[in-house]
Amino acid sequence: MRSLDHPSTPLPNAFAPQFLQRISERDEPLTGPEADVAGPWIIEEIPGAGHGLFRSGEGVARAFRPTAVFRSRAHALLAAAILPGTGRDAAFRIDGESEDGGYALRDPNGTIAGHLRLFDQNVTDALHVVETLVRSPEALANLLEAAGGLALERAGAILDQRFALPAV
Repeated sequence: MRSLDHPSTPLPNAFAPQFLQRISERDEPLTGPEADVAGPWIIEEIPGAGHGLFRSGEGVARAFRPTAVFRSRAHALLAAAILPGTGRDAAFRIDGESEDGGYALRDPNGTIAGHLRLFDQNVTDALHVVETLVRSPEALANLLEAAGGLALERAGAILDQRFALPAV
C-alpha cells in the first residue's frame, strides 16, 4: 500500500486508513504487481527537482511522493510509457537450446513466434517492452510525445509513404 509509505501522515484516499491497514495485512493477489504499475501515469513539474511521475490520483498537491523524478519531461514520458509493462508477465521467452532455426522465441502460450540466430535475452526483453507499448494507447502516446516533433514528422512521412493511396 502506497499510503503506508508515510504511516504518520495518512495520504488522501477514499478508503479509511484502518481499512487500508487491515487489507494490507493480507497477501497481495497475483495481479498486485501489475496493478502497482498499471497507471495511468501523470507527470508534474517539481520546482528545483525536475518532473515527477505519479499515479493518477496522486501528486504533489495531494502530498504523495513521486514514483520517480527525472530532469527532463521526455525521460519521465518514457518511464510512464514502459512502467505498465514492467508488472506484466514476459510477452516472450527465449529457449535455452538452439535448434535448426536458431533460438526459439515463444509467446505466453508457448507458441513459437520466431527465432534468433544468437541467444540474446536483451532482444527478448526489448520485445516485451515494445509489445506492451503497442497494447496501450496511453503508453504509445507517452512514447510519441517523448519522441518530439521532428521524429514524429519523419515517422509521419514514412507512414504516409507506406500507406499511400495508389495513383489513379
